[in-house]
Amino acid sequence: MSERIQEHHDVIVIGGGGAGMFCAFTAANRGKRVLLLEHNDQVGKKIGISGGGRCNFTNIHATAANYLSGNPDFCKSALARYSPWDFISLVEKHGIPYHEKKLGQQFCDESSRRIISMLESECRDAGARILCGCRVEDVVKNDRFEVITSRGSFTSDALVVATGGLSFAKLGATDIGHRIARKFSIGITSLRPGLVPLTFRPREQSFFEPLAGVSLPVRVTQGGKSFEEAMLFTHRGVSGPAILQISSFWKEGEPLSFDLLPDRGDSESFSSSLRGGSTALQILSKAWPRRFAEAWCERNAPDKPLARCTRQETEALTRALHGWEASFEGTEGYPKAEVTLGGVETGELSSKTMESRKVPGLYFIGEVVDVTGWLGGYNFQWAWASAHACGTAI
Repeated sequence: MSERIQEHHDVIVIGGGGAGMFCAFTAANRGKRVLLLEHNDQVGKKIGISGGGRCNFTNIHATAANYLSGNPDFCKSALARYSPWDFISLVEKHGIPYHEKKLGQQFCDESSRRIISMLESECRDAGARILCGCRVEDVVKNDRFEVITSRGSFTSDALVVATGGLSFAKLGATDIGHRIARKFSIGITSLRPGLVPLTFRPREQSFFEPLAGVSLPVRVTQGGKSFEEAMLFTHRGVSGPAILQISSFWKEGEPLSFDLLPDRGDSESFSSSLRGGSTALQILSKAWPRRFAEAWCERNAPDKPLARCTRQETEALTRALHGWEASFEGTEGYPKAEVTLGGVETGELSSKTMESRKVPGLYFIGEVVDVTGWLGGYNFQWAWASAHACGTAI
């Protein structure tokens, strides 16, 4: 294969997403000769669609508690050494206007393209070379790493895998990172879609389908974890921030519990504050979209004025409002998932450098690792922090 080798670099980074570009310029700024390989025709495609095209690039509240992993402590070191404020400083350095939307989420005022251009500019200024339209076919290691691609072979002393997960295949997502790990006998956890809409069971079609497009605030709980945000009904089930958040904790076959009036505590429950001659439907139509109120009350509320309800009926109605249970068939899968849960086992990597414990010089960063953030900028912050840890250590 030596006749195919075009050039040698200190570092090759596979994957031109956020983590890959950040690592490339971080290593290049330390004097390393860096080549970044991206199989798409341009870098940063997933960044481009994130946050509705505005890129929710970090969350100022990011801590290890906002991540799912086989080892909850693994991400602490990287997150501590590169904070959300560090990335915000980089955004400000490039004059990119941004704002906080809610819950610590930071968004571009303008297009997410500004973040892609910023990362490209940093790579260019640092001297990191980006090669797009370059599909990785194989990786071998003897004295050096050799990356065999559709555009020839390249060698390096260090190899960084920043290939992301399986979500958004339409943007070019593949399992190449997992295949590279397995080739070097590096463990991969079980994988499943995360931050993903849930689908209704066929027998629930008559309830869910007519509600498509309806949204309302809820507090959803599963397995001791709760999120209070909006839920959106779709033609196939439920979505919206609350559902995407809880989906990462949801287990097939287990129902979700919904508080449908999350702004009303026990001291202001339905039974004590909403008495009188009105029916539950009349009252709840003022709190919810009419379509949802009609569908929910048909199943769960007495069809008579609340003043005529027995104590047991009122208590049952209150319990249903604050603890409505619904079961789901499954998820929309990787095509609609924002992230992949699972990845390279954290026990295989150094938490300080992201380097493989088995294969010196081989690093894994970003979503390909078994660290998955909540919705709201947390996954980008892991991309920056893990890339920084790797880029400063190579």
